[in-house]
Amino acid sequence: MPSQTIQWFPGHMAKTRRLITENLKLVDIVLELRDARIPVSSKNPEILSLTAGKPVLTLFNKSTLADPTVTKQFMELCRAEGGNALAIDCVSGDGLKNIAPAVRCILADTVQKYESKGMHGRSLKAMIVGIPNVGKSSLVNRLCGSKKAKVENRPGVTMNKQLVTTSYGIDLLDMPGVLWPKFDDTVIGENLAATGAIKDAILDTESLAGILCTRLIHIAPDLFCARYKLGDAAPLRDMKPYELLELVGRKRGFLISGGEVDTERAANILLEEFRAGKIGRITLDVLPTRGDVDHADACI
Repeated sequence: MPSQTIQWFPGHMAKTRRLITENLKLVDIVLELRDARIPVSSKNPEILSLTAGKPVLTLFNKSTLADPTVTKQFMELCRAEGGNALAIDCVSGDGLKNIAPAVRCILADTVQKYESKGMHGRSLKAMIVGIPNVGKSSLVNRLCGSKKAKVENRPGVTMNKQLVTTSYGIDLLDMPGVLWPKFDDTVIGENLAATGAIKDAILDTESLAGILCTRLIHIAPDLFCARYKLGDAAPLRDMKPYELLELVGRKRGFLISGGEVDTERAANILLEEFRAGKIGRITLDVLPTRGDVDHADACI
């Protein structure tokens, strides 16, 4: 399972940090993509220091897969802490039309400065940053109206920076996804794994699926029980993760010789359906309570 010692492409991380630092002077604003299902866990704690001095617009992507009420609350928290935030979805296109106006509003002084120098209509430049598989390349392709960036539903696809133009008067500098060397909070590692930001190959899939079952029975019991026909959620809350996964597998009829449950198949199906939003619109991160400084800081 994810732990404090999970490593993620250390060579690629160093390269991405260097790319961000070297190219920051070329852009006017940073677009930080996060996964709306894990708005805190998908924030790289190094982003603020790496992008120091540049305005940041946080885009909560995959918002159609997340709980809309919770997404709104996280956006309000982000703004209350002095940040800028929008909810978007690069697959459905929801919210994308709001990005360019928001960028121009944030950069109003920069636009005025350009115009005072006679550079009317000068394109603004934005750097796109975020963890792997959060949708950076999909955002580039959506805003460009064509496939400029390679897109796959697995982490670690974009390995080099890409500069593309759009019809919105904004040039986009797409950076490789970057994770930090280790996770100080096990829950963050679990959330990243559940949403596919960490390669499944380096994790125990059945253990991860069991933990996800436990999270779902507490966070979204009605949706979870309805999807897998589990009945009343109350008596299931005290079950162990592996027991919940077995129950899901049994309800789906994933049995092998001797009547045992094929938990590997159940785990793969559960993770696949969660990531596709088939269980429902669910946010794994919990909104920080007042006074929870560490988590609140993670929101801006």
